[in-house]
Amino acid sequence: MSHLSRRSFLILSTSAAVAGLAACTSNAAAPSSPVRVAPNSPLVAAAERDRRKAGARTTSVRLDATVGEVDLGGVQVTTWTYGGELPGKEVRIQRGDVLRAHLTNNLPQPTTIHWHGLALRNDMDGVPGLTQPEVPAGANFTYEFTVPDAGTHWFHSHVGVQLDRGLYAPIIVEDPADGADYDTELVVVLDDWLDGTGRIPDTVLADLIKNGMNMGGMDHGGMPGMDHGGMPQSTLLGGDAGDVIYPHILANGRIASAPRSVTAKPGQRIRLRLVNAAADTAFRVGVPGVPMRVTHTDGFPVQPREADTVLLGMGERVDAVITVPDDTVPVLALAEGRDSYAQVIIRSGRESNPAASDSAAKQLEQLPVLAINDLKATEEVTLADRAPDVSHTLVLDGPGAKYDWTINGKPYNPDDGLPIRDGQRVRVRFENKSSMFHPMHIHGHTFQILGRNGRGPRKDTAIVLPGEALEVDFDANNPGQWLTHCHNAYHGESSMMTVLSYVQ
Repeated sequence: MSHLSRRSFLILSTSAAVAGLAACTSNAAAPSSPVRVAPNSPLVAAAERDRRKAGARTTSVRLDATVGEVDLGGVQVTTWTYGGELPGKEVRIQRGDVLRAHLTNNLPQPTTIHWHGLALRNDMDGVPGLTQPEVPAGANFTYEFTVPDAGTHWFHSHVGVQLDRGLYAPIIVEDPADGADYDTELVVVLDDWLDGTGRIPDTVLADLIKNGMNMGGMDHGGMPGMDHGGMPQSTLLGGDAGDVIYPHILANGRIASAPRSVTAKPGQRIRLRLVNAAADTAFRVGVPGVPMRVTHTDGFPVQPREADTVLLGMGERVDAVITVPDDTVPVLALAEGRDSYAQVIIRSGRESNPAASDSAAKQLEQLPVLAINDLKATEEVTLADRAPDVSHTLVLDGPGAKYDWTINGKPYNPDDGLPIRDGQRVRVRFENKSSMFHPMHIHGHTFQILGRNGRGPRKDTAIVLPGEALEVDFDANNPGQWLTHCHNAYHGESSMMTVLSYVQ
């Protein structure tokens, strides 16, 4: 709990936040000095008015953040969820409509909700101390915003390491024009799990801070497939594959031995919507013997590519269409570097038992992996060619002696941002100086990866491998203060965060 208390001083009232942010950037002797665009700025409200179209419908949902028992498939745990479900109940809404989400916080701690992947209004982004105060225990808060873009997204808590409990759910933003190339959909949410198994995320983080990389939150006991003091290893990820050892890997809230299943007909085309909601684990996903046609990543369409498997970092999403075979098959998610997997079963044949096995998982591990960063956006979502107006380099490094991960060598400070202005083309260069991969996420925008072969996919989260750099461009068209961070929950909470700060 000491880590949460350390951050609590950042939680400001709206009026105090505006005054404080302005004071950090204005100067009485230099009135032309830039002033930060605060979350309650008229510019934020004006951008929301521009997004909201006449006739937009409103979808209302109630989200009860609560403590209770959850069944992982014969494994009972007490954890925190939305409405007692794991994942939380799926939210569906059409592009351009308004979402009104009533949050009731029945947890013993403050919380917020971040709407991952949505270019929404800044004061609804759910980042404590930056865009809103935390919602206290026993209190309520209503999020209301226009949903501008279609795609596969998700939402989760953004307080401490609450993400590594069960506080997450998919949000599917539908495009009325979709559906010509598939018959039905299957949402698959992937996760690593330790909460309620004798450990909780807060104590795991405290152990990492106290003991550094030697612990990973528990005694590893020489687990198979582990190295460097028992930590997961992956050639695909350039070395270290995680900092925490997890007893369970989940797909749609269930362990592999007790999977969820759906019934389909041979020849039916299923749009898989794959979401990596894990805190510390990348997943290699595929359907043994069935090719996938990858169509979207992080909600935006790409030029279709056939793949046997795809790799999803934490926070990333991929959509892919498969054709159901005559036999029952699993959608397999291999926890990269961890010798474990999760699955959802697609039943179309006469088999009554789950189709996956250790041998099937090992077979899938040998198949080629499609590099998502090398995909290309479709023409209609490709950013126009334009030189950047401003560039920022974010050097990713760590861990330090106290498990501190940094951007540009600094601890996170919400009052210390990288300035950008409305209308600019912004280039961000991520340089990974550490020995571990980082899925880097920019709030409130989608960027375009500048790949080896020109402009790549539109995304909001992308893996930066150790020792490598990744450049992305985005258009500054959503005013406010936007968190940019590693989506490894333990890295982000250990200071691998900064702010892309709109100024005037």
